Amino acid sequence: MRSLVLVAVLAGALLVPAPAHAETAPPHTGIQVRDGRLVEATGSDLVLRGVNHDFMWYPDRNGSFAGIKAAGANAVRVPFGIGHQWRKSGVDDVAKVVGLCKANRLVCILDAHDTTGFGQDKKAATIAQAVQFWLGVRDALIGAEDHIIVNIANEPFGNGTTMPWVQQTSDAIRALRAAGFRHTLMVDAPGWGQDESFVMRDNAEKVRDADPTGNTLFDIHMYGEFDTAAKVNSYLSSFTDRRLPILIGEFSGEHQWGDPDEDAIMAYAEARELGYFGWSWSGNDKQFSYLDLVDDFDAGRLTAWGRRFISGPNGLTTDTREATIFRSGTAPAPARAPQQVRVRDVTSSTITIDWKPRRNSVYQVVAVDGAVETPVATTNRPTVTVSRLRGSTDYSFAVYSRDLLGTRSPRSTLVAAVTPPARPG
Repeated sequence: MRSLVLVAVLAGALLVPAPAHAETAPPHTGIQVRDGRLVEATGSDLVLRGVNHDFMWYPDRNGSFAGIKAAGANAVRVPFGIGHQWRKSGVDDVAKVVGLCKANRLVCILDAHDTTGFGQDKKAATIAQAVQFWLGVRDALIGAEDHIIVNIANEPFGNGTTMPWVQQTSDAIRALRAAGFRHTLMVDAPGWGQDESFVMRDNAEKVRDADPTGNTLFDIHMYGEFDTAAKVNSYLSSFTDRRLPILIGEFSGEHQWGDPDEDAIMAYAEARELGYFGWSWSGNDKQFSYLDLVDDFDAGRLTAWGRRFISGPNGLTTDTREATIFRSGTAPAPARAPQQVRVRDVTSSTITIDWKPRRNSVYQVVAVDGAVETPVATTNRPTVTVSRLRGSTDYSFAVYSRDLLGTRSPRSTLVAAVTPPARPG
C-alpha cells in the first residue's frame, strides 16, 4: 500500500530467464489451490484472515507476530524490501520471519514490496527484479511450503490498460517454478493493486494457466476503487463464479484516495469464505495513522480501525480458524457449526429448512425433542424438506456438518415451527 497521486505513465520491464537446473521439493507438500479454493496438503479448507505487518520498515518489532496471533488472526502478510525503493531484506531476514511465523502458528504471505506502482513511481522495481530477489532468498523458503505463500510482487504496476502485466506475471511464475518453488504463489493486481482497468480480472485464466502446478492465488487490494458494496460484490463474484482463487491482501476503513466500504469487504469475504488482510498493524506515517490497527505496536491499545477490524461484524474474531498444520499434538478443531439456519416454508405435513452453504460439507438435519435428537435427513445441499409431519404440532430442528476430514461440527442453533392444521379430507 502506498498513498500517491495517480498519473498515467508506463515504463518497460526486464524479463528473467529461468535457471537451467533447480532442486525441487516433492509435490503437494504444503498449501495448494484446489478447485478454486486454498487448501492445506490434507485437503482442509484454508481461509486466511490476518494483518499486514511492516517488517521492512520495522524489522525489530517482532513481538507484533504474537500480538497479531492474540488478536485472532491465523495469518500475517509481511512486506520485504528488495533494495530499490526500500532497504533490501537478506536471506537471514527472510529466515527470521519464516521462523517467527511458525513459532507464532501463523501462515505467512511474504511479498516483495518495491514493485509498488511501477511505471508511475520512478523508484519502483520490475516484476523481474522481484523474481531475482526471491531466487536470492530461496534457501530460506524451501521446505516451508506448509505455512509460507510467496507474493511475487506488490501492486506491480500503476494505472492504465497497456501495461504488460499478463506476460510479466506469467514469466515470473514460470521462472520461480523452474527454480524449485513449490509454494503457492500469489500475484497482485496492477492499478496500484486495485485493478481499476480490470486487467487482472479479465486475464486471470491466462495467468493461472502459466503455472504448471496450478497453485497460483490472486490478490486484490481494496481501497478507494471499492467504495460501494456493488463494486465489492461484482469483483469478488467475477472470480468465485469462475472458480478462480482470490483473497483481499490489503484494505482499510479509510483512505486518502476514496472511502473503502470496509463493511461490504468483510461481509462479502465472510459470505464467500475468502481471506482478507487489514492494512496494517502499526507504524504508518503520522498523516496516515488512521491505518494503524494498534497504537505504537501495543496490542493492548486498539485504534478505532483496530476495534472495527478485529471485533466488529465479520471481523477477525468472527470465524477465523488456525491452520491444521499447527495443531499436531492437540485435539483437532471442530468444524464450524452451520450458520443462518432458518425455516422457509411450512405446511401441515412438511417443513423446509435452509442454511448458509459451505463448500465441501455434508449436512445432517436432526429433529430435537428436549435432550433427544432424531436424524431426519443427510444431504450435501444447504436445504432440506422434512415430510410426513403431523398438523397442529410443534417441531424443532438443528443441523450438523462434516468437512472433508470427517470432522463433525457443533450443532447449529435450533429453529422451530408449528405446522398448521391438516385440511379436512
